Amino acid sequence: MNAPIVQTEAGVTLAGGGPFGRRDLAFCLVRAPVAVAADGGADGLLRLGVMPEAVIGDFDSLSSAGRAAIPAGRQHRVAEQATTDFDKALRSVEAPFVLALGFAGARLDHGLAAMNTLVTRAERRCILVGPKDVAFAAPPRLELDLAPGEPLSLFPMARVSGISRGLEWPIDGLDFAPDGMIGTSNRVTGRRVVLEFAAPGMLVILPRRRLDAAIRALG
Repeated sequence: MNAPIVQTEAGVTLAGGGPFGRRDLAFCLVRAPVAVAADGGADGLLRLGVMPEAVIGDFDSLSSAGRAAIPAGRQHRVAEQATTDFDKALRSVEAPFVLALGFAGARLDHGLAAMNTLVTRAERRCILVGPKDVAFAAPPRLELDLAPGEPLSLFPMARVSGISRGLEWPIDGLDFAPDGMIGTSNRVTGRRVVLEFAAPGMLVILPRRRLDAAIRALG
């Protein structure tokens, strides 16, 4: 296995090429202060006055101005075309957790690819931060501190079953699949939600205001 390009004991904010603003970036950096970019995400960081610690990708979307502004030692080209820049960057980062910003809210295919990467790189503890929601791959057991009445959605990226406590509609005995049963728009009934899954492949989706609860749960 190749050595990581970025190795840190702090959280990483990984910027993608999709839209994000100053408030979005500040929202992530206060929790994950190490800024890294996946290819063209570096242009978004530079536009907001943040120099990335590293830029990782195949460099097909980073602007020439961005390349000129970023020191050569921080540019890490990964030439293969079999994976997305998000995947290239995520597998090259070793950190307690990663907040992925700018990978949702633009093109539908890019968003779907990012969801795929969340489950295939679940060991990286990555949370996708969107305009209104956050999403992450569920570990085998998950405990979340939430508030009654809040939404919680489950979306399977593979066939998976599980059990739950603290949801209005329990998932016990249900077989989930991307082409079958899904678990969107469930609701929290208690202060703590407990989820257990028999296999990997489930995405958990929460309101963005519950990002800190997701970080704690994955810690």
